Parts: sequence; C-alpha cells; structure tokens
Amino acid sequence: MSKSISRLNPKTLPDAASIGYSQISISGPTRLALVSGQVAWRRNDGSVSDRLEEQTEQVIKNLSSALDALDATTHDIVQMRIYMTDLNDETMAEAMGQIIAFLDGSQPSLTGVGVSKLAAPELQIEVEMVVHTAG
Repeated sequence: MSKSISRLNPKTLPDAASIGYSQISISGPTRLALVSGQVAWRRNDGSVSDRLEEQTEQVIKNLSSALDALDATTHDIVQMRIYMTDLNDETMAEAMGQIIAFLDGSQPSLTGVGVSKLAAPELQIEVEMVVHTAG
C-alpha cells in the first residue's frame, strides 16, 4: 500500500529543492511533518557567524519559518534532534538555553548528538524536527 508524502520548501528557508532534498516532508495518515536539519544558513545569504550563539539564533529562525509554513507551533513538535560539532557541557548549555526559550514550555522528545562535521566546515549546530500537523 502506497502512502502519500507531501514536500514543502518554504520561500523563507534555503532552497533545498535546488540541491535535491526537501525542507519539510509530510506523511499521512497521521500527518507528521519531518523537517530537515536546519543550520545557520539564510535563504539568500551564505554567510555564517563563527559564534555558536548567533548560529543557534539563525537555526531557531529557520525552525520557526518551518513551523509557520506548517501552520504549527512549538507545541506541535513531536521530536527534535540537535547535532553539534563541539558537544560539551558549555556549548550544550549555550544552545539549549535558546532552544528551551524557543520551545516555550512544550516538551518534545529531544536528542543531542555530538558529530565531527556538519554540511559545511563553519557550521556548529543543526536541528531537525518531527512535527504533528492538523492534516
């Protein structure tokens, strides 16, 4: 049995379709949207700060754009995965402070993963989400 999957590439996020993936995939019948990992890239500007604090701010803006495209809120996030290149107590505390504020009291399942590299050498953090949508 084939299930329908919808793909979204909101104009407010980097153009993933041009390089072969979708920013958001929505699968039925439960209507879960799988949001690709968001990094500190802007739609039309490739510059990235070398500061984790500023990278996390941009990641959160990108996550917010994805939620807006889904007509969802942080309370609809089912799961988040946070990937960091320099995962330690200090960097995790710095990033998590902003992420907890972004979550606004919602408590999705969350996993933190230390990795050696992300998609570009300057990137320090990437966050992906699974979001329950209204169908």
